Amino acid sequence: MTPSLEARGLTKRFGSFTALDHLDLKVDGSKCVGFLGPNGAGKTTTLKMFTDLIFPSEGEAFINDISVQRHRKTALASCGALIESPEIYGSLTPREALELVGAVRGMARAEVRSRTDEVLAQVKMSEWADQKFGRFSKGMKQRVNIASTLLSDPLVVMLDEPSTGLDPRGMAEVRSIIRDLKGQGRLIFFSSHILSEVVDVCDEVALVNRGKLLFYDTLANVTARFTHGATSVDAEFLSPVSDSDVTARIATIPGVTGWSRLDDRRLSVMVDGGPAARATVLEQIAALRLGLVGFHESRSALEDIYLREISTGDS
Repeated sequence: MTPSLEARGLTKRFGSFTALDHLDLKVDGSKCVGFLGPNGAGKTTTLKMFTDLIFPSEGEAFINDISVQRHRKTALASCGALIESPEIYGSLTPREALELVGAVRGMARAEVRSRTDEVLAQVKMSEWADQKFGRFSKGMKQRVNIASTLLSDPLVVMLDEPSTGLDPRGMAEVRSIIRDLKGQGRLIFFSSHILSEVVDVCDEVALVNRGKLLFYDTLANVTARFTHGATSVDAEFLSPVSDSDVTARIATIPGVTGWSRLDDRRLSVMVDGGPAARATVLEQIAALRLGLVGFHESRSALEDIYLREISTGDS
């Protein structure tokens, strides 16, 4: 089965306030999709309707082509979700907490025991499986929370701002877990207001503001679309590259339309075209044997797009 999520005209009103306004969005395939937007944009409201925690005022949500509103149990059977910041009783151990989650989901005891060991290993909490939850750091607690979403081996995983409130180490741990999940045939859909988090782990991004979807596409296409076909990419080298080498050798590569220096070992290079053009430029820069060690889309370009679109939506 190909995992999928779909919102059809999904709308939620709280009195006169419209938290989500006729959201039409279909996401399918094994990938990681970031649901990006500022605080109050409608992200958590959307995830709560996908998991039937709240009812839509209009529209319908589907998981794997099954209506959440009409067939809740069937739709949610293949989904694991972490919404907002749930708390586990401090007197429980991770193993006991996951046994409780498994019982609520109706899983067999033998399956729960087997999956508990697997998911705690996935989130790197095996060492603390039998320690009291109340003694853990926020990052450790969040890792156990994520383990609870994986217990039933779901095709679709929804995470609501999983790094919120964590220190840099905790945020890095959560991102590492999400990256590991990407190769396991799942659809991962997670909300965030942190652009760098989405860039680090996501294949695609949907931007929402004031309850309205502004766009949904791959990161590469979003960048190309809003920079009129030119993409800013950062190239990192093992050792400093001189301006003369950049001017004579890199800037003359077909497709390169400009460059700027980030520091002595990093350049921001403007490339005219989409992913294929960037691949060609990368191959040619690597062939120059200047010690290229990294090449990725500039976060600054995506930040500019994000801020510009949010600003436009607020006006």
